[in-house]
Amino acid sequence: MRPEALNPLFAEARDLDGVGPKLMKPLEKLGLTRVKDFAYHLPERFVTRRAITDLDEGAEGEQVIVALTPTEHRASRNPGRGPYRVLAQDEAGNICALTYFGRASYSARKQLPVGEKRWVAGRLDRYGDMLQIVHPDHVEEDGNAHLGRLMEPVYALSEGLTQPRMASLTAQALGRLPDLPEWIEPGQFDAQNWPKWQDALRLAHKDDHKEARDRLAYDELLANSLALLLVKADSRRRKGQALAGDGRLRAKLDLPFEMTGAQKRSIAEIEGDLQQEAPMLRLLQGDVGAGKTVVALAAMLIAVEAGKQAAMLAPTEILARQHYETLRKMAAPTGAEVALLTGRAKGKEREGILMGLLDGSIDILVGTHSIFQDTVNYRDLGLVVIDEQHRFGVAQRLALAGKGRRAPHTLAMTATPIPRSLTLAQYGEMDVSRLDELPPGRQAIDTRVISQDRLDDMVAGVERHLATGQQAYWVCPMVRDNETDDIAAAEARYAYLKERFGDDVVMVHGQLPGDVKDANMERFAGGGAKLLVATTVIEVGVDVPSATLMVIEQVERFGLAQLHQLRGRVGRGSEKSVCVLLRGGALSETGKKRLALMRETQDGFRIAEEDLELRGGGELLGTRQSGDAAFRIANLEQVQQLLPVAHADARLLMDRDGGLTSERGEAARQLLYLFERDWGVQLLRGG
Repeated sequence: MRPEALNPLFAEARDLDGVGPKLMKPLEKLGLTRVKDFAYHLPERFVTRRAITDLDEGAEGEQVIVALTPTEHRASRNPGRGPYRVLAQDEAGNICALTYFGRASYSARKQLPVGEKRWVAGRLDRYGDMLQIVHPDHVEEDGNAHLGRLMEPVYALSEGLTQPRMASLTAQALGRLPDLPEWIEPGQFDAQNWPKWQDALRLAHKDDHKEARDRLAYDELLANSLALLLVKADSRRRKGQALAGDGRLRAKLDLPFEMTGAQKRSIAEIEGDLQQEAPMLRLLQGDVGAGKTVVALAAMLIAVEAGKQAAMLAPTEILARQHYETLRKMAAPTGAEVALLTGRAKGKEREGILMGLLDGSIDILVGTHSIFQDTVNYRDLGLVVIDEQHRFGVAQRLALAGKGRRAPHTLAMTATPIPRSLTLAQYGEMDVSRLDELPPGRQAIDTRVISQDRLDDMVAGVERHLATGQQAYWVCPMVRDNETDDIAAAEARYAYLKERFGDDVVMVHGQLPGDVKDANMERFAGGGAKLLVATTVIEVGVDVPSATLMVIEQVERFGLAQLHQLRGRVGRGSEKSVCVLLRGGALSETGKKRLALMRETQDGFRIAEEDLELRGGGELLGTRQSGDAAFRIANLEQVQQLLPVAHADARLLMDRDGGLTSERGEAARQLLYLFERDWGVQLLRGG
């Protein structure tokens, strides 16, 4: 149960003065639904203003506060479209135009009566020969009101919100902050000269206070590290089962290739973990095409050799079916029985699978989230493999782990290369194995960058490619702020290409009904369609060897890790493959370097490391995750600097105060609730 002291922070945004149904819509777009969300909605930057009495003292482009007396209102000849100007003069007689557009002109009529002095805050610019301030930030009757605005926060907004309204709501939220005990280790707290929690939040909204920002980022990183360590500790506490395979099934594998050193090393690490009674919690990081599936099969066969069952969880039905077909073929010589369970399985087919799991005749089950359901039970589940684990929250992983008589071992896999410095942030509860070698014979993908202006040439190139009998992907970007726009973009491109290529084109995106999406995907995979138009739903798992051309539009909107994943959808057969990156108009120097890196290398781990250096910010993995929440407060620089310290602090708290029953441990409980690491909180015995 959440500590009572935190209840004021978890009150709904509607409890704040001035928040009604109309305002809730833009607030919800920003994720501001509770009081605490406003407290942690930190300013993006601060405006520093200078108070002047004479307009001649101000420089063009400077933020100023100045006393002005309106002398004339000039409405546009074209009401509603042209500017509405209020001419005003300073104490020295200099004239300035206060310029408004659209509905803002209504407030100008009320706020700026002719002949009455007002204090105006805004950016001083020039229009022709006249000084002007467009849409003043503030207009006040009392000059003292402006003294507190010499430095003012600037918040991220959505349509329907203004800076003054956001500042008002934030001030209300900060007024409700409870007095909480300190959770940071005293030595660390003193050494950093950090403010207390309440003070840090208030200071972070007041000015660009580095110590306050760092302290709040550290809180978030400490909560995340502590929650992950609680998962690990809980896993270690559970009564597991040691799985010692005798090698008889693995010896029967007839692979058409020699495993890489990285694959052999990873299998050895997994085998060592499985032999321990404490349940394994290991992450297998493998670059695109590095051979994770073979490692997963070897791990599952160890479990079967030990008389247990194994289950593989995939994020989509398409990927589950592909894994099933691959594993069934590879495992055929061993005699291990592999089955598939998805939402499509009905009636007798489903009953047969459920019975096979109960009586033990099914050794390996592959499926989607269906294998979480209460009706799915196993005779003796020994190992769970989770593919593309970032798509599943910790709570989902724990639900599957509860399916065995004893806690099963867990192997999570991801094809998203993560910089070493960030692995702790995402996978702090896991041991990590890396597949950093590609199998021999894997062909390089020819990567080219061309301008979006040459779209017609690109379409003609696709036409020539399809005429050879090969297939192609065409990927449209995802725009974070408004997903309906991306779908429209994908559908518009689909309509354009369908007009050119007819029924040879199919489309998939996240908003299509599941059965339609699966049918289109299967038609493409089976060769019934030659061109697949898609959003990033195809970034993992899609395996169509005859698809040898990948076109990605507006590549500047993607993280490099995501581009690398998408490029990995081609190059899966014996034919030469090409990836074309269509770029927009003006590219920054960083943008040029990023695309040059994509052309230069196909090493996903190198791309991830260098992209981190090039960007210095942005989303940690270069792609949105639908499993565990990303950091809201900590930026990339803070993660790199503070995460190792926070992780060490969390470990100290766990080792010294195992049950979190000490005074600092009780404070840390509140921290976990504050940052909603609920899956960590639930593991606290009696918590």
